[in-house]
Amino acid sequence: MLSFHAQLKVFVATAPCDLRMSFNGLWNAAQQQLGEDPKSGALFVFGNRRRNRIKILYFDGTGVIVLPKRLEEGTFAWPQSAGEPGAKIKLAPQALQLLLDGVELKNAARRAWYEAAA
Repeated sequence: MLSFHAQLKVFVATAPCDLRMSFNGLWNAAQQQLGEDPKSGALFVFGNRRRNRIKILYFDGTGVIVLPKRLEEGTFAWPQSAGEPGAKIKLAPQALQLLLDGVELKNAARRAWYEAAA
């Protein structure tokens, strides 16, 4: 089981990503596509076009961690990209946990779990 502290920043790329990428490719995607610094201690979540697979990139201060997840059934749910190449959303760590557990975020709670990242 994963646990995330409340101050953790989580960025989800809303555009599909080629998940054949690993450490270096995802690092570059966080920098180029999302415009974020991977060394910031944030989690960066990338999904494929079918939304049945994700990869999470995290720099813990000593090295890079890539955590993949493949769903056996169903899809991950987060807002679609409107075509912007650097589109991303910022999630609360609790929302990431719900996303990983297969909960659709927009109908899961009364308050918004995500916000458009500037």
